[in-house]
This record gives sequence, structure tokens and C-alpha cells, in this order.
Amino acid sequence: MQTELTLRLEKQLVELAEEYASKRGKSVSQMVADYFALLNEAVETKKEELSPIARSLKGSLRGIQVTESDYKRHLEEKYL
Repeated sequence: MQTELTLRLEKQLVELAEEYASKRGKSVSQMVADYFALLNEAVETKKEELSPIARSLKGSLRGIQVTESDYKRHLEEKYL
């Protein structure tokens, strides 16, 4: 289902967008829709990707029961 979206932009920017879209055989609406789709893909990809450090640590505590008191004891030993 398509719906209407109103954008308020400087006239010069609209003209540039229309020229850019025309050169690529698209409408400005299609370019905006494509851009929003790319944003969505980037967000979903970013959620799924782990940094190299996080990826190397993933699963390292599997099967280990660590409680809050264990963590507090660790901090006390480390800093006190």
C-alpha cells in the first residue's frame, strides 16, 4: 500500500534531486523510497554484525553460571 509523504525542501535542492533522478530514469519518490529501504537494511545489518572482539568472545561463557555476587567479588579482588 502506498501513501503520500510531504517533504519541505529548498527549491534548489528539489531541482537538483529532480535532475539527478531524471538522469537515472527514476522519480524523486522512487529515489527517496530506495534510500529509506537502504537505511532499513543498514540498521538490520548493523544489529546482526558483531565487532571482531565481540565475535571472538561470543559463547566463551556458555554453560558457566555467573551470579551478581561472583561479579562483585571479582571487582573487590581486582580493585581493593
